[in-house]
Amino acid sequence: MDTTKYFVGGKKMNLRKRKWVYLFTEGNAEMRNLLGGKGANLAEMTNIGLPVPQGFTVTTDACTQYYEDGRQINDEIMGQIMEFVGRIEMINDKYFGDPEKPLLVSVRSGARASMPGMMDTILNLGMNEEVVEAMIKANPDPKFERFVYDSYRRFIQMFSDVVMGVGKKHFEELIDDMKKKKGVEFDVDLTASDLKELAEQFKAEYKKELDEDFPTDPIIQLKEAIKAVFRSWDNPRANVYRRDNDIPYSWGTAVSVMPMVFGNLNNDSGTGVAFTRDPATGEKKLMGEFLVNAQGEDVVAGIRTPMKIDEMEKQFPEAYKQFIKVCKILEKHYHDMQDMEFTVENGKLYMLQCRNGKRTAQAALKIACDLVDEGMKTEEEAVAMIDPRNLDTLLHPQFDVNVLKNSKPLGRGLGASPGAACGKIVFTAEDAEAWNNKGEKVVLVRLETSPEDITGMKAAQGILTVRGGMTSHAAVVARGMGKCCVSGCGDIAMDEAKKKFTLAGKEFKEGDFISIDGTTGNIYDGKIATVDATIAGEFGRIMSWADKYRTMKVRTNADTPHDARKARELGAEGIGLCRTEHMFFEGDRIDAFREMICSDTVEEREKALDKILPYQQDDFEKLYEALEGYPVTIRFLDPPLHEFVPTENADIEKLAKTQNKSVEDIRAIIDSLHEFNPMMGHRGCRLAVTYPEIAKMQTRAVIRAAINVSKKHSNWSVKPEIMIPLVGDVKEFNFVKKIVVETADEEIKAAGFKLEYEVGTMIEIPRAALTADEIAANADFFCFGTNDLTQMTYGFSRDDAGKFLNAYYDTKIFENDPFTKLDRDGVGKLMKMTIDLGKPVNPKLHVGICGEHGGDPSSVEFCNDLGLDYVSCSPFRVPIARLAAAQAAIAQKK
Repeated sequence: MDTTKYFVGGKKMNLRKRKWVYLFTEGNAEMRNLLGGKGANLAEMTNIGLPVPQGFTVTTDACTQYYEDGRQINDEIMGQIMEFVGRIEMINDKYFGDPEKPLLVSVRSGARASMPGMMDTILNLGMNEEVVEAMIKANPDPKFERFVYDSYRRFIQMFSDVVMGVGKKHFEELIDDMKKKKGVEFDVDLTASDLKELAEQFKAEYKKELDEDFPTDPIIQLKEAIKAVFRSWDNPRANVYRRDNDIPYSWGTAVSVMPMVFGNLNNDSGTGVAFTRDPATGEKKLMGEFLVNAQGEDVVAGIRTPMKIDEMEKQFPEAYKQFIKVCKILEKHYHDMQDMEFTVENGKLYMLQCRNGKRTAQAALKIACDLVDEGMKTEEEAVAMIDPRNLDTLLHPQFDVNVLKNSKPLGRGLGASPGAACGKIVFTAEDAEAWNNKGEKVVLVRLETSPEDITGMKAAQGILTVRGGMTSHAAVVARGMGKCCVSGCGDIAMDEAKKKFTLAGKEFKEGDFISIDGTTGNIYDGKIATVDATIAGEFGRIMSWADKYRTMKVRTNADTPHDARKARELGAEGIGLCRTEHMFFEGDRIDAFREMICSDTVEEREKALDKILPYQQDDFEKLYEALEGYPVTIRFLDPPLHEFVPTENADIEKLAKTQNKSVEDIRAIIDSLHEFNPMMGHRGCRLAVTYPEIAKMQTRAVIRAAINVSKKHSNWSVKPEIMIPLVGDVKEFNFVKKIVVETADEEIKAAGFKLEYEVGTMIEIPRAALTADEIAANADFFCFGTNDLTQMTYGFSRDDAGKFLNAYYDTKIFENDPFTKLDRDGVGKLMKMTIDLGKPVNPKLHVGICGEHGGDPSSVEFCNDLGLDYVSCSPFRVPIARLAAAQAAIAQKK
């Protein structure tokens, strides 16, 4: 055990051993699981010789321990933190609470996965009245005095807000009052005397809100700040972000403690954020922003609109020259586009952070292709570096160029995140959520966004801000979400309190329509028409690489020729699920099906179904045509019959007349179809057991359509896959399969045509998984219907689970919605059991998945690991599944 003694603030400390804290010199980029992304990259930049203020990182393990210890930092961890405070005091020759050489630090969060703006940061920690007075006394320059009081008021405000929960609005109101009183527009125009007065007002506000004095002991400040960063791992915005980005709660966050460098020291100082490539387009050029005489949060918060990064060269030529060199070093070192935060203090450059930058889907594709062309990435590495979920944004509508030609923009901001958004104006995140829940499309308009707005940003079609640049919170988070965003439109005169703003002489109120273009930054009055997106060249290139390396097929869930064609355009290799019930609702079919439901005899039911047969056959022919010989899996009727009966009086009367029954008789039939739990009621294969004539009609339609299309296209391999839903017992399957086979063989014989077909089943009842060996003996294929399998396994109704799942997230019972991300431990175990039982019995059995999980990247990865033959998902998620399948195969190979 290391018993070295360190002096912290003049006190001798004895030490222990399980390592909870690391100096930057002790870590590296491979330690991100322990040090978090920020800590690992600060260590890595230190190792390659870049100018990084030397500090330490408290590990993610310490965060986990903090929660295990009832949200307390235990003595062992705190002892190590104090030891490492002592070490950085000696390294930097500055000391906590020392009036002569005060150590001031930043305390920053840093999870292993980047979560920009979701957790908390505290700057200028270590200041108190004594330190402030000593700093000013040592340097009587009035400009320096202003800097000291500016740093002090910032610290009081940030500590009060982030650590103690005193809302920042209290302090912003005091700042606004002071600026009004002094007749100035910006914070930088306030004098040292003004800022000193503000600091006193801030402390008074702190005492008023908390009934205690602002803490003056730097050690207490540090301990409370580290606890606050650990706490922020569990704040609402971080929880929402984690759920959306598949980041486990168990990971925790690290905390990096770093000596302050001051961008707000004077006009020879400043701070900036930059990207080595354009995060919106992927263009290979430095893009970023810089503020003179400012600290980091000024750029990110968007309170002041900054200047472009290349303008920094005029004011700080040497620092800019060094920064350009650092950019090249970092991109060459990490082989990816870098997002960097830096500060210039008295003309000297300091690097405060680097990470692989968040980017739009369009930029991600271009950067990946360019890095391959530049020899920095292999094709496999390029495929692996793109988040499949982001592809979604490339496939959604853009503004119609022809309409735009005749539409004059009312104003223009910065095109911070590409795409088109049109909706009704709302002014708060809460309103965005509420209106979205009512089915309204909204555009969130704010002075600037803050991390608390994340749920509203998620609910909105797009975001428009008055302040902020390309690296503001709104821009970074919107790009990560794939949301359209226009930031920094300073021409907007905003009145948030009255929920209105003025632009180009026109007043806009809550509920008015507005359209924004996140590519150009243009803002339009009213609604602008949209068109389907065109897919860029890089998209095809990345997809060709993905197809080259994936081993699992990707099909689509499609019920119409239009959806099928769209899915084929996007790379689908067949239909994994055609829901035939959707076809029953069109035109005269619903009338005929209602006649079938209300019939008294088999003959009457068959007569009604004969009316539907030609429609079904035509539907299937069009699907086969759209798929051009690729597999088509047709699920037979699944929903309970009550979903098809009329509810309107006029429809009921029409049905009664057709059936020669009284209205009362029809109502009695409708009432008899009512079920207490329809999802577990008379549906799926149970309908075919009760009414075999339904299965016979559907089989005839499938087989006749396949024969007709095969005759027209002799070079296509049309081989229908008939899927029997909701089987729980092998005898159910065998009963319905016998009907299907007898009917199909009869049709094939009558046509005098050779046609192969398959009969399989959905695995969506746990009992089917448990008895998969029995079912596999007679089934040609299995397809996991994970929507139903999830609800049957959990005992949750997927239509009602939303009422209580939020409580499950809040209490950490669940981290994700099991209906969107596959439950590997429960449902996944049933899936594995199905394959392990079924394949030995029937080696030719092919297995896929057709629930919504088929388009979720983490679920696709699990399906690949299980050895599924294909996943099937909605048309617009096909590229996502193709890319996710490739990434899973590449990872499995490694």
